[in-house]
Amino acid sequence: MNKLLMLAGLYALLWNSDCTSGKAEHAEEIESKFLITSPIVKDTTLIKNYVCQIHSIQNIELRALEKGYLQDIYVDEGKYVKKGQLMFQIMPNLYEAEVLKSEAEVKAAEIEVLNARTLAEKNVVSQNELLLAEAKLEKAKAERQLAKVHLGFTEIRAPFSGIMDRLRVRKGSLVDEGELLTTLSDNSKMWIYFNVPEAEYLNYKTHQDNGSMLNVKLRMANDQIFKYPGKVETIEGEFDNETGNIAFRATFPNPEGLLRHGETGNVEVTESLKNAILIPQKCTFEVLDKIYVFVVGEDGVVRSRPVTIGAEMPHLYAVTEGIGLGDKILLEGLRKVKENEKIEYEYEDPANVIKHLGLYAE
Repeated sequence: MNKLLMLAGLYALLWNSDCTSGKAEHAEEIESKFLITSPIVKDTTLIKNYVCQIHSIQNIELRALEKGYLQDIYVDEGKYVKKGQLMFQIMPNLYEAEVLKSEAEVKAAEIEVLNARTLAEKNVVSQNELLLAEAKLEKAKAERQLAKVHLGFTEIRAPFSGIMDRLRVRKGSLVDEGELLTTLSDNSKMWIYFNVPEAEYLNYKTHQDNGSMLNVKLRMANDQIFKYPGKVETIEGEFDNETGNIAFRATFPNPEGLLRHGETGNVEVTESLKNAILIPQKCTFEVLDKIYVFVVGEDGVVRSRPVTIGAEMPHLYAVTEGIGLGDKILLEGLRKVKENEKIEYEYEDPANVIKHLGLYAE
């Protein structure tokens, strides 16, 4: 009985070993087959991002035009002020006295002119004496006007409507002529500057329609798209010799005042690609700064081939040189094959490949 049981166990062991070996061979056969696909031609859009700096269309420093004690501050930091609104008052007493003094000198000069005219009519004094008195009157009037100008400079008013920055001085401070009081920004529109490489500048100018302006979007620092699009209205006159870039300036409306001077973000430029040859990025590998793909020939032999990348998108490359529509490229297992190695493969439709990658390519 024991011998019978031992024979049955040995038979079961041998049968199980054969099954396991068969499954392993089948799995190895499946794993030895590589997945390949082909490039696909599609019309798509490419979004290019450029780091940008955000500026107000007007951003100026407000400085004291006269020396004196800062008597009053009528505005607060970060508040909106209207054009012509009184913002600062420098103590005017000295300048008011100068105006009164100059007015008195004008009156004295007017009296001298009257006397000189009367005497000249009686030929008591020469005509030159009269002309000299009249010149003194004109000088006194000019000095009076100058005194009034200096008095007017004690009031600092907003030259345009905008947002006031922080105060650089406090009430009661002794300010010198030219001392910075605050800054003022007109944020009704924003100028956004971004640098573009020379090749992209040439492409833009070459394909630009007469009079058309490039529409752009702004991605803010919180990764949200600003709700109002902008337009590139001007390009600087010279390239930066160190970077090879040129600055573009886009104008964005800012009716809600969300954007402020000094912010940063990214300008997004959308470019249409017609009949672009697309391949998944996972099909490529890099050697010495060159991009390659493995092309599978009709004989099933794998050969590497360099490709030129025209544009990069999420998970996709647009290829300009190196492969064509009829080529079959290795999709998976790039590290498991060697140059000139013959492989077994399965073909997957490129449209299916893109669909499973969850990519956007219209």
